[in-house]
Amino acid sequence: MPKNVPEKLHDDEGEPGDVLVRLNKYLADRGVASRRKCDELIEKGHVMLDGVVVTQLGTKVDPTTQTVEVEGEVLKPEGVNKRYYLLNKPRGVVCTNEERELRPRAIDLITDPKKGRIYTVGRLDEESQGLILLTNDGEFSNFISHPRHGVPKTYWAKIRGRVDDEVIAELKKGVFLSEGRTHADEIHVEKRATESTALSVTLREGKNREVRRMFAKVGFKVMQLRRVRIGNLTDRFLREGDWRPLTRAEVEDLKAVAVGATPVDSYRGARTRYKKGFSKARAPKRRPGPQSGARRPRGGR
Repeated sequence: MPKNVPEKLHDDEGEPGDVLVRLNKYLADRGVASRRKCDELIEKGHVMLDGVVVTQLGTKVDPTTQTVEVEGEVLKPEGVNKRYYLLNKPRGVVCTNEERELRPRAIDLITDPKKGRIYTVGRLDEESQGLILLTNDGEFSNFISHPRHGVPKTYWAKIRGRVDDEVIAELKKGVFLSEGRTHADEIHVEKRATESTALSVTLREGKNREVRRMFAKVGFKVMQLRRVRIGNLTDRFLREGDWRPLTRAEVEDLKAVAVGATPVDSYRGARTRYKKGFSKARAPKRRPGPQSGARRPRGGR
């Protein structure tokens, strides 16, 4: 047990009526990462409790009296406002919170001074473009990204070579990846030629680099990949490198999609919001400093 950490914080149950919560749950609820990733942070010694490194899983914390630090950053009190952003990620930007990362990070493109500690909901690989959500709400992130809920995500993909209907049928039926069987919910051909094929692909599972790996499995290479839709959110009015906060209605819509309910029109009034000003944060050649990229209002197209 780490020195100076109260023994009661390792009690699995605690006393009735106490405020102790498991450290991994507390970190996840504060938007640090998923519980599994938070366990990894704890085991690697990246989490401190009242100034003492904690490495024991199952540790409990009293959020009202104790200070929790993750990689040197003190987590804000429970009363901090939840933040939700939609970013149209450019190529060359990575979805990580690693402080030592030299490449531009998605979180650095959100220039809202009130954002606090946020992270991406799921990931887009460095070479992929398009929509990605960022938040400090761990519960929301886990709910949206968990494969069980199957929030649909649609991609525009440019494939090298001619993709025939037989190949599309095979992908819709399902192929085996290392994690198991996966399939595309929908595939629509937008343009088919001898040297390349443009497709619209909708998935619900969200495995790592899933679109690229699916096409590689059937002998095709993805040359370009852009996510154009998440649930009821689209890239309409949001140019590459731009971001905007989600409305309360849009957050509720995503939750409704995740549980299978029929969402309302999330983009009601989107043009008006766009004209009032969105934020631009083009991908820099290297990671920006904390004072770079001030939010700039921009008129509509």
